[in-house]
Amino acid sequence: MLRRLNAEQPDNFAFTPANLAWAEAQITKFPEGRQASAVIPLLWRAQEQEGWLSRPAIEEVGRMLDMAYIRVLEVATFYFMFQLAPVGSVAHVQICGTTSCMICGAEDLVAVCRDRIAKQPHHLSADGKFSWEEVECLGACANAPMAQIGKDYYEDLTAEKLAALLDDMAAGKVPTPGPQNGRYAAEPSSGLTSLTAHADGRAPHNASAGLAIALGDTLKRIDGSEVPLVTPWRRDAPPDVPVDATGARGRGPKPAAQIPADQTGVTKQEAPEINAARPVGGAVVSSADDLPASLSAASRAAAAIAPDDAVRPAGLGQARDGVADDLTKIEGVASSTVAMLNDLGVYHLDQIAAWSAAEIAWVDQTLKGANCRVIRDDWVAQAAILATGQETDFSKRARN
Repeated sequence: MLRRLNAEQPDNFAFTPANLAWAEAQITKFPEGRQASAVIPLLWRAQEQEGWLSRPAIEEVGRMLDMAYIRVLEVATFYFMFQLAPVGSVAHVQICGTTSCMICGAEDLVAVCRDRIAKQPHHLSADGKFSWEEVECLGACANAPMAQIGKDYYEDLTAEKLAALLDDMAAGKVPTPGPQNGRYAAEPSSGLTSLTAHADGRAPHNASAGLAIALGDTLKRIDGSEVPLVTPWRRDAPPDVPVDATGARGRGPKPAAQIPADQTGVTKQEAPEINAARPVGGAVVSSADDLPASLSAASRAAAAIAPDDAVRPAGLGQARDGVADDLTKIEGVASSTVAMLNDLGVYHLDQIAAWSAAEIAWVDQTLKGANCRVIRDDWVAQAAILATGQETDFSKRARN
């Protein structure tokens, strides 16, 4: 398929301040002279900000990476994940049309898109809220037919279910992603035939759908106001992130010892050294000794909770008296994290202070994809202090 830039282009493009800081952090992941390796994440962030990739955005990424514009254009036109024309303000619907989905009814889904959005792909609906296209295999063949809408997969669809999803999205709702026929994940449609021991105690949604719900950003674009910027690769990362031999903070790849550069002139890289360990609290620790000595008893107990034994804490429908506490007083809680906690029904410090070990473990496991360290940052202990009106060392530093 021939992919060309849209005929109508904006006059300019600029990352928002927060997105610019994020983009600059991505560039520091790569050695000097290899910044072009950041081209895909920067293009993706530009698309998340604007909804599609314009020529000015492509040129700005090329300028930032010191790449010829044509090289950046080659990347943008090669990958179908990049949209080269304006998309719907609410969502762009990508219908998988490859074999499994085609056999299971993808053509019916395409018919819905033609009827409800536009006759032809890559055209906006009359209200400008939606656009659509047919794409090649999205890798969810066991849940055919399916579509990627926004950032997530909506699976086991029928024409009626897709139409209902579009109605909900048009009304401002964010439907739960994942299977739409009652399936938990990709087990047989007739039900589990093996690995049934923990089926009753599992979380309400599979890991992918659960994280999408917790983050609440399935259809939301990243405008820069809620972007967590901390990355261990940044040379200006927080002081508790160790500095490696290159002078950069973090445990990134490093040259392998006594291995010469290959014919391309690139020294082979070795993976970060990680001891045999188990995942605990979103981090990797090999024993309780690896946890901070000052960790509260509740957080230390949470670190020992198995994923299947974690429990989602009860939430509130809204903040008491319509006024939420300032949860950013807790170290490790950014404005983006507050939005996630609010989606979970958490608005007050005393709610967090009252979490049990199993509840701490659930929140830690759920939010770890957003760089939240609920256990290691001891949110519960901090919240208990802050709920009494006192300040923690962090809140004092932040105030000053």
